[in-house]
Amino acid sequence: MVLSALPTIKFLQEPTSQPWLDQALAHLDIILLDHSHCERKAAGVALNLMFRYPSNAKLVRSLTAIAQEELEHFEQVNQILERRGIPLAPLAAPPYGAGLNKQIRSREPDRLLDSLLVCGLIEARSHERLGLLGAHCPDPALAAFYRGLMASEARHYGVYWLLATAEFERSVVDQRLDALAIIESQLLLTLHPEPRMHS
Repeated sequence: MVLSALPTIKFLQEPTSQPWLDQALAHLDIILLDHSHCERKAAGVALNLMFRYPSNAKLVRSLTAIAQEELEHFEQVNQILERRGIPLAPLAAPPYGAGLNKQIRSREPDRLLDSLLVCGLIEARSHERLGLLGAHCPDPALAAFYRGLMASEARHYGVYWLLATAEFERSVVDQRLDALAIIESQLLLTLHPEPRMHS
C-alpha cells in the first residue's frame, strides 16, 4: 500500500513515512486503543493550559472548546473499541510526546509559547495521520470515521497557532515553530517497534 499524495501539512517539516502507515494498518486494533489515549491526553493538555493561564480569557475560551471536542472524540473512539470487543487498557507511550515536552522551556513567557506550539505540532501530525488512515484503511466505516476527524484536528492546530500569534510577535513564533518542527520530525525518524498514532 503506497502513500497517496496528500497536501503538505502546515507546520510539519517531514511527512509521515510509508513504514508507519504499513505498521498502523497491520495493527488497527492497537492504533484504535492508542487513539483513545491520545484523545484523552489532548483534552487533558487543553485543560491543564486553562488552569495554568486562567486570566487569559481568549486562551480559556478557545481551549474549552478544544477540550470538549477532544472528549467527544474520546467517547467516539471508545464506542468503536467496544463494538470491536477491544477492552480499554494501558499502553506504553512512545518517546514522541515526552521528547516534545522536553523542549518546552520552563520560564515564562517562553513556556506559554512552547506549550502552544508543541500542542499545535501534535495536532498537525494527528491531522496528517488521520488523513492517511482515512485514505488507506481497508475498513470502510473506520476509514470514514478517520476522515471525519481530520477537520477537527486541522482546526485545533490552527487554534494553537492563532493563540501563539496573539501573544507573541509573528517572527518569534515562526522561528520557534521551525526549531520545534525539526525536532518533531526527528523524533519520528526511527519507527517505534509498537504501533502508535505518534511513533
